[in-house]
Amino acid sequence: MTARLPRMLAPWLLIVLAGLGAAWVRYGLIEPPAMAQICTAAQAPAWCALRQALVLGFLHEVYGIAAMLAAVLALLRRARALAWLAAALGALALQLYNYEPGALALLIGCLRLVHLQGAGNVPATATPAR
Repeated sequence: MTARLPRMLAPWLLIVLAGLGAAWVRYGLIEPPAMAQICTAAQAPAWCALRQALVLGFLHEVYGIAAMLAAVLALLRRARALAWLAAALGALALQLYNYEPGALALLIGCLRLVHLQGAGNVPATATPAR
């Protein structure tokens, strides 16, 4: 049991890291007024194009759509990676202003990941209850 614990916790820690990274993008790169002033100056740095692309992404709900697509794929396929991707993109969408689809994708991804992790712990000799 203890040998499997790091492998079972890794996706959850990575989801938390994805959420923290998205929070840094939002509060460190997109929202500060100083960043907006730097990027509207005549000689704007090259990284302002990335900031502008991120802003356009949440204005057009790209992050919510991507999270929902990953959630649908996670429901159709029995892959832990897709469940993790749905949860991570859901956390990103939540932070980047796509609340409704982000929350739904995060919920679906987490529930699917729990289900798939639980299914991996069932002994092979167990028979289903009738």
